[in-house]
Amino acid sequence: MLASASPRRVECLRMLGLNFTVQPADVAETVQHEESAETHVERLARDKATAVASVYPDAVVLGGDTVVTLDGEILGKPSGPEDAEAMLLRLAGRTHHVASGLALALPSGDVRSGVSTTEVTFQQFSREVANAYVATGEPLDKAGAYGIQGLGAALVTEIRGDYHTVVGLPITLLLTLFEESGWGYTFPLQDRL
Repeated sequence: MLASASPRRVECLRMLGLNFTVQPADVAETVQHEESAETHVERLARDKATAVASVYPDAVVLGGDTVVTLDGEILGKPSGPEDAEAMLLRLAGRTHHVASGLALALPSGDVRSGVSTTEVTFQQFSREVANAYVATGEPLDKAGAYGIQGLGAALVTEIRGDYHTVVGLPITLLLTLFEESGWGYTFPLQDRL
């Protein structure tokens, strides 16, 4: 069971051949005082997974969260078009970090979790480019106001780390959590969630 309504996470799990249902968690995504990006996304992933697992105790539940950080500041999803444009202009011509946390809540009550981080560098671009991208609507529901798997890819000049961390579901981390839970994996993966 996936404790997220993220179309990108759904797409990644389908790509792996997993059979699952979607049950979004209702969890406040506020950053706690002096919480690092890595701690924040892992905590939220665990909160989401355990919230859904409390309603479906026999299910294996996957929770996830992703944030972008620049200069030590966490950039979540933009509050609207103006906020999205401001975020994009801050990221232009610079390198930022993306942290994605995953948590797997098991029927035994155990929770396995971890974090993956990736560096992304944007090309320099104008306010007009940022405004045109925001007008597509794509950045409005994404951490850091861009989607690397969509039109936002045109803004990226370099990526160092796991591409799927930036998408929102680091596959290598997911497979590690499966292994830690006692499951080997083959391709395609099936009947896990």
